[in-house]
Amino acid sequence: MNKRHLSGIIALGAAAAIALTGCSSAGSGGSGNGGGEKGEITLGYLPSWTDGLSTAYLLENQLEDLGYDVKMEELTEAAVLYTGLASGDIDIYPSAWPEKTHAQYMEKYGDDIEDLGAYYDNAVLTIAVPDYVDIDSIEDLKGNADRFDGKIVGIEPSAGLTEQTEKTMMPEYGLDSEYKLVTSSTATMLATLKDSIKNEEDIVVTLWRPFWANDAFPLKDLKDPKGAMGEPEKLHFLGTKGFSEKYPDAAELIKGIKLDDAQYGSLEDLVVNEFGEGKEPEAIEKWISENPDAYETLISEK
Repeated sequence: MNKRHLSGIIALGAAAAIALTGCSSAGSGGSGNGGGEKGEITLGYLPSWTDGLSTAYLLENQLEDLGYDVKMEELTEAAVLYTGLASGDIDIYPSAWPEKTHAQYMEKYGDDIEDLGAYYDNAVLTIAVPDYVDIDSIEDLKGNADRFDGKIVGIEPSAGLTEQTEKTMMPEYGLDSEYKLVTSSTATMLATLKDSIKNEEDIVVTLWRPFWANDAFPLKDLKDPKGAMGEPEKLHFLGTKGFSEKYPDAAELIKGIKLDDAQYGSLEDLVVNEFGEGKEPEAIEKWISENPDAYETLISEK
């Protein structure tokens, strides 16, 4: 993937700092042929989590072609998104980690959520450092807190990655007495990472794959011999309870979406890097033209 200017992702993070109400953009510019004759479907996503950003715009394109009016809701916290999904204010979360990373939300809201299927099966949580840092394993962080100012730089407080890092990884490796997990937002983490790399300073951050930043910055994942960050999991489309019954053709299309590493990588690259903020629908059109057989339910003819 090419580098995306960090200002773009910071702008996305700022744009996402809007509450659930009043932040939507119905019919947000997708080039699908539908005119909303089948009703409205609301997609909730976190723009700074670019797996969901990419798949949200893919679904916008495809659902509009089915004849739905698609309303896009930009949020900043996973907790708010799951609450909206369970209450019915959000119809679809287009890139959830329900198996492990978001398991606490599924335990709380799962009875009011419908799993619409997994589209990617190799998602992982990571702890990373710049490639110039002479530490290669999480266990080697112990005793070296001074090098990192006693901080692990994280993302949103409600993220599953945050909980996994703070409640499982840090105690498992005995880092909770030496380090503090500093949370704020994905955009802030990336800005801090960029500044540290520019100055060749030591920094350790929480990350995940798939995520464009792994290719945009000179990073390496720290080895996790104790498996404290968890095993790979699948990324799912989640719907509010009763979604398939209310929108059977939309559910059928969504359940048919399966992406491999190359397909997902090219999708995120086009949306986040090549086209960027404000041109996501155009990125989706190009991706579909380049991947007309990406999955069995793909609507590719205009």
